[in-house]
Amino acid sequence: MLGGAGDAATNPERSSPVPRGPIRTCVGCRERAERSDLLRVVAAEVDGKWCVVPDPGHKLYGRGASLHPVPGCLELAERRRAFPRALRRGGPLDAVQVHEFVAAK
Repeated sequence: MLGGAGDAATNPERSSPVPRGPIRTCVGCRERAERSDLLRVVAAEVDGKWCVVPDPGHKLYGRGASLHPVPGCLELAERRRAFPRALRRGGPLDAVQVHEFVAAK
C-alpha cells in the first residue's frame, strides 16, 4: 500500500530502513545491529578451562552473546567484563579464540 501509515516517505517516525532479520545488541559497544552483522560467541569448556569461543555459524549449543567482530568492541566487552555476565558464567572467561578470530577478519 503506497502512502500508508507504514510508508517511510510519509511517516517520519519510520525513516530508518526495515531490518532484514533479527536485531541483537553488541556486548561491547551496546549498539543494536542485525544478527547477520554480529559475531555470536558462546562459553565452552576447552581443556578443562572455560573460554569464550566464536560461533560464526550460529550452531553451537548454549547461551550466546553477540559482538561486532572488531577489536574495539572486543576490548570494550573485556573491559566491562561483559562475557561472564552475558553468558551467565561465574568467574573470568578466556577470550583467546575470539581474539584470534577477530584478528583474522
